[in-house]
Amino acid sequence: MSFHTLTRLASILALSFALALPARAVTLLRDAGMEYALSQVAAPILKAAGLSASRVKILVVNDGSLNAFVVSNDAIFIHSGLISRMDNAAMLQAVIAHEAAHITNGHLTRRISNLGTARTAAGLGTALAVVAAAAGAGSGAAGLAIGAQSAAERAFLRHTRAEESSADQTGVRFMRSAGVPVSGMRDVMRLFRGQEALSEVRQDPYVRSHPLSRDRLRAIEAYAVAYGDAATDTSTSDYWFARAKGKLTAFQRRPSWTLNRVGESGYRDVALLREAMAQHRNSNTRKALRAVDQVIALRPQDPFFYDLKGQILMETRQFAAAANAHGQAVRLRPNDGLLQAGYGRALLASGNTKAALGALERARSIDFRDGSMLRDLSVAYARTGQRGMASLITAERYALRGRLDDAGIHAKRATGLLSVGSGPWQRAQDVLIASERAAKKKRR
Repeated sequence: MSFHTLTRLASILALSFALALPARAVTLLRDAGMEYALSQVAAPILKAAGLSASRVKILVVNDGSLNAFVVSNDAIFIHSGLISRMDNAAMLQAVIAHEAAHITNGHLTRRISNLGTARTAAGLGTALAVVAAAAGAGSGAAGLAIGAQSAAERAFLRHTRAEESSADQTGVRFMRSAGVPVSGMRDVMRLFRGQEALSEVRQDPYVRSHPLSRDRLRAIEAYAVAYGDAATDTSTSDYWFARAKGKLTAFQRRPSWTLNRVGESGYRDVALLREAMAQHRNSNTRKALRAVDQVIALRPQDPFFYDLKGQILMETRQFAAAANAHGQAVRLRPNDGLLQAGYGRALLASGNTKAALGALERARSIDFRDGSMLRDLSVAYARTGQRGMASLITAERYALRGRLDDAGIHAKRATGLLSVGSGPWQRAQDVLIASERAAKKKRR
């Protein structure tokens, strides 16, 4: 990973937490099945916007408040609370269309350009260096943390009403082109109706960063009436929305809540998915595995159900069986970094360190921002006696968490153990330089 790579990653992630309270910890929910489902919902909108559906990730922030934002051309962040409150795919696609419009309309580019000459740019640069994408708790969560240290950081995501109006109009155009009911945007805005009357501390973050107005709401409602709901077939988006929301709520809500609503989506496989997750969280492994085996029987070529089975087996310490399940997921979808990381983790737990190292390196080459994978990779290198590589991966993991002091310690150790001038040595040097620059800024 070069220093330029770290800087680009910072632009993708760090500013996304500019509206957070100081020192407030935030987490990304990283799950291969959920991210794939969201990508399928987003695909027609991104295509209509002229954006690459394979490049622009839809990432879920583990936060119950209602918010969504973009900080670069590479990712759209949506709070779990907002997805949980949505009723249909069109609502989610409306949010994605609106945020994609901020990208295509150049709103982010102008801000970054303006900040380049502002006195606050130095402080903002410090925030950009404090990147976090390391593993948090279980179930694929990845932890991120950043404090709102300056007015520039807090204001970065605050769109003007002119930008909002522009994004609304462009987003509606994307929805129409994609054959998505425009009423989805109206329904999203109705979630926020009345928020502007509240004090800022009580408003949902979306309202603070995307100012509403009566005129804006009226315009959106007029778009919905004018265009109607003459949409194309939405069955594919509806299904993947049900998968994403079903898995998200099964992860976050009480198992009893999920089991009482297990079939509400109308899809048998989604019902079994939710049942398996709820039973697993209830520590009823037998029922959880029975449900996941039933869903695999329904969709034997779906890698994400094997991934879920592997997770259940891993968390019940059936490591060899978990490796088999994760291996099947990888065979069906070999270029998914999260699936490769799960396979490597299971192989490592089952004692197959050499195979684990290969799988984890493949995962890193696909998505180096997965902190859980980096932790496992450093363990695999340590077990195979490659202390320099273990120190390098640990340094990169700390750098991604924003712990640049710790990153520097391990990077310095790595440079003393790795061959001078080699690729890994250069990566260690990059982390060391980033650590030293951060230390200099602290002393100013």
